Amino acid sequence: MSGAATFAPPSAAQVDADIAQALGEDLGSGDVTAALLPDVADSAYLLCKEDAVVCGRPWFDACHRALDPDVYIDWHVAEGDRVVAGTVLATLQGRARALVSAERTSLNFMQTLSATATVTAAYVDAVRGTGAKILDTRKTIPGLRLAQKYAVRVGGGNNHRIGLYDTVMLKENHIRAAGSLTAAVHAAKSMHPGLPLVVEVETLAQLEEALAVGCDRILIDDFDAPTRREAVRIAAAHSGKRIPLEVSGGVDLAGLRAIAEDGVDCISIGALTKHVRAIDLSLKLGPPPAGG
Repeated sequence: MSGAATFAPPSAAQVDADIAQALGEDLGSGDVTAALLPDVADSAYLLCKEDAVVCGRPWFDACHRALDPDVYIDWHVAEGDRVVAGTVLATLQGRARALVSAERTSLNFMQTLSATATVTAAYVDAVRGTGAKILDTRKTIPGLRLAQKYAVRVGGGNNHRIGLYDTVMLKENHIRAAGSLTAAVHAAKSMHPGLPLVVEVETLAQLEEALAVGCDRILIDDFDAPTRREAVRIAAAHSGKRIPLEVSGGVDLAGLRAIAEDGVDCISIGALTKHVRAIDLSLKLGPPPAGG
């Protein structure tokens, strides 16, 4: 599966900045071990040791080219492809010292972003056919938000707000400070008329208030199953503009399908970017094994 046209990565400048910071952390004043190697031409291959959705090629490439501008990288798979354990993802030709110096940093990006894409794909697969969309959250690894949100898109998911600046999201504390949900919504529409407006509700009464005052999406947080179904019924019966419902809180893969089948529009899941178990990849010098 590949959908390269639908998930443009962050800008080259952003990718380069990510790599510069990561290489700075790893290399410091220089790779003292790689300096022991003869600086000769060599080859390497990138091996995936488990089933995964491939993600992170722009960062992998930028990392190796930062240390060896003449490195040749031949990708055998596309970004977003689903691969099985034992797949050789890419082969490289470059300077031996640069290949080993870039190894860990390039793998860190590939392993982390492929993990995010792989987990997202599992959630997307679980709701397929229901019409529900899978959304990410702001629960990302510090410094890697744009990269991880890109990985969510590669896995077939959708991005929630990028940060606190691109969507107004009224939650419990905002509503309390404003005096009421209606007052908070009016203030948001007045101050930020051009931004999307999402309102979190904790009761069915708040849901009806949010429907009446109007917004772009309503987040029903931690509703039990019967209350969630009633929320869907109330929203569907609302006579005004249709407002999508988003579910958040207490969502796991086992219960995901049932939530989607209740008729909600979106399900936001912090685990896509927060609970990351790196995909098992390795970069080995030399030619790939026969049949790899």
